[in-house]
Amino acid sequence: MKILIIDDSGVMRRIHKNTLIENKIPEEALIEAADGQEALQLASKNDITLFLVDWNMPKLDGLEFVERLRNTERYKTTPIIMVTSEAAKYNVIQAITAGVTDYVVKPIQGSILWDKVSNYIKSE
Repeated sequence: MKILIIDDSGVMRRIHKNTLIENKIPEEALIEAADGQEALQLASKNDITLFLVDWNMPKLDGLEFVERLRNTERYKTTPIIMVTSEAAKYNVIQAITAGVTDYVVKPIQGSILWDKVSNYIKSE
C-alpha cells in the first residue's frame, strides 16, 4: 500500500501523515508531493493505492492533477480524496466531474480524515 499526500503546505502534509501513522499506516507507505506536477512524477514511479489531494497548489492544481491522472489507464479507478478549503457546492460538483472519489473540506479533524481513508484501504 502507498498513499500519496499532495498539498503545497508542509504543515498540512505533516498533519495528514501523522493522522495516518496514528492509525497504523506505516510511515514508509506515505509519500508526499508539494504540487500536482511533482505528484504526477511520483505516481508514475510508484503504485499508489490512494491519493489525498489539495485543490489549490502552484504549478499544477489539484483539479488538473485529478483530470490528468484519470486520463491514465493505471489510475482510472484508484481512490482520490480531495481535501480542500473549497467548500462551495459547485466546487464539489466540479471535483467529482473531474474524477475525485471523495471530497472533504478543511479544516478537518483527524478522525474524519481517517474515516474517509479507511473506507478505501480496508479492502487491501
